[in-house]
Amino acid sequence: MTPSRPHPFTRSKFAERAEHLIATIWTRGWDEKPPLEPDYLWGVGSTGYSREDEVSLRSEEDVADFRLRLERLCSSLADANLNALGHTMAYGQLKSAIRTRHALGRLWREEPGSASTPLAPPIIVLGQMRSGTTRVQRLLAADPQFSGTRFCDSHNPVPSRPDLRPMKARAALFMARRVNPWLDTVHPFGATRTDEEIGWLAAALSPAAFEAQWRIPAYLAFSEARDAGPVYREFARILRTDAAFHDTAERPRVLKCPQFAEDLPALLAQFPDARIVHCRRDTDDVLASSISMVASQMAFQSDEHDLSALEREWRRKVALREERMTSALDTFTGPVAVVDFARLNADWRDAIAETYAVLGVKFTGDVESAMRKERAASRDDAHRHHKAQMLNFAN
Repeated sequence: MTPSRPHPFTRSKFAERAEHLIATIWTRGWDEKPPLEPDYLWGVGSTGYSREDEVSLRSEEDVADFRLRLERLCSSLADANLNALGHTMAYGQLKSAIRTRHALGRLWREEPGSASTPLAPPIIVLGQMRSGTTRVQRLLAADPQFSGTRFCDSHNPVPSRPDLRPMKARAALFMARRVNPWLDTVHPFGATRTDEEIGWLAAALSPAAFEAQWRIPAYLAFSEARDAGPVYREFARILRTDAAFHDTAERPRVLKCPQFAEDLPALLAQFPDARIVHCRRDTDDVLASSISMVASQMAFQSDEHDLSALEREWRRKVALREERMTSALDTFTGPVAVVDFARLNADWRDAIAETYAVLGVKFTGDVESAMRKERAASRDDAHRHHKAQMLNFAN
């Protein structure tokens, strides 16, 4: 399939070499290409665990939902036209999701109280992808009276003593940056930095992390038409466990993931007393930035690139999320603070101060000082180069 215009992201030499090496290994029979089939993945992902670990505190509905999602996702991946590197990454992510599910189940079977830890009402940063949600989340999480989720904990939600997750996350980010040199320009990462909980959703096979990498329209149609309740019941158990591990249950967690816009009723069913910060940005800007981010992820996982089709899909996705988010907010009776992207850029301090007023929280000098430290730490982020990438993308 011929793209309508040149792809703005070229593969790194590291990705090209990895792709060639993996393909050579399979072609010459040095190792077998692992099938992306649910039974095979379940077998390798479940090794060392039991049926009791899978079920644990989960209902029959939740157990069945994961297995059905795995089946449908594998079926959709058959049409994703993944290259050898993309196939390997899909295999690794799905295997990891299965192992994480079992490891969490074992933890909750041994320590059932961790999954029911009482929590302070969270703050949900809501909005489209690329609408300023990351910046707002990190500013709010910088306030000592709130808490945020570390990237390493989203990437691996199973706590352990000693906690080796920061070290593992640094290693994973090192490899990810070698494969995708654009990674930090579209979203600045840090192993222990506050980040979105997309890893927790991926652990329940929500499409959020997968649709940004692979062309899987059949799975998206299935997931969008399906009740997200089982996903967010798992999400809530993970959040409660994470809060218990870090002893932050009394501090409101600042939660953020663009998928929330699509699934807000299911999320609010778990946290009906949440407060919401709604980030807004011009739709055309959201769309352009979203396509840019997704294109950078897909560039090295598939040899087929149709940017016009990608634009159509994300125009549809943005419209769907906007419709569902608006509908859910119309019936939500809790506080909703609105943060405009342009206003946030022009004067973040006033925008956040107004947000605090709506949420009923004092914006003190100490809070502002903590946020200024966060702002100072983010000035060297590679994200500042994204504007140049966007110009390249548009031409």
